[in-house]
Amino acid sequence: MAEQRVVLDIPEMTDASSEALRHATERAEAAEAELAKIKGESSRSEEDFADRDVSADAGGVEELRKDSMMAHLLDSLEAGKDIGHYGRLVFAMVARHFLSHEGVLGYLTRDKDFTEEQAVLMLRQVEGRDYNPPKRERLLEWQSQQDFPILPNPEDPDCGNLYRNLKFPEEVYEHIGQYQEEKLHASS
Repeated sequence: MAEQRVVLDIPEMTDASSEALRHATERAEAAEAELAKIKGESSRSEEDFADRDVSADAGGVEELRKDSMMAHLLDSLEAGKDIGHYGRLVFAMVARHFLSHEGVLGYLTRDKDFTEEQAVLMLRQVEGRDYNPPKRERLLEWQSQQDFPILPNPEDPDCGNLYRNLKFPEEVYEHIGQYQEEKLHASS
C-alpha cells in the first residue's frame, strides 16, 4: 500500500486577520472571566454581602483620594448620600481599577438609594464592557443631568481630570490608544 500524505492548505495570516484574531481572543477571555465572576457571585449568600469589609482596600482608597473628585465621591458614599446614577457609574468606572470587586460593591451599597442588586448589575456592566474612566468633558455632561454634583469644583480645570491625578493600570492606556487608532482609521 502506498503512503498517503495529507497536505493542509493553511491560509497566510495577514496583519488585519491576526489583529482580528487577537481581538476575538481577548473578547473570549474577558467573557470567560466575567462568566467565572458571575458563577462565583451567584453562590454567595446575602450575609456575605452584608458583612463586606472594605478595609482590605485601604491602599486603593488612599490612591483614589489623590483625586479631589474621587475623594468627594468616597466621602459622600461613606456618609450614605445619594450620589445619583452618574455619580455611581463614575465611581464604578474608576474605583474598579483600585479596589477589589467586593470593595467597589461595598461603597456603592452605602448609597441610600441603591440596592445590592443594582450595585452588582452596574458593576457587572462596567466590568463586562470594560469602560474606560471618563474624560472631564463627559463628567461635566453627566453632572448636568443630575442633582448631585459629581465634580466638587467644576470651575477648576484640573478637577475631574482623572488621568492627571491617578495612575491607572497600563491596560487602560493601551485600550485608549487602540480606540484612538480605530477612530483614526475609521475617519480615513
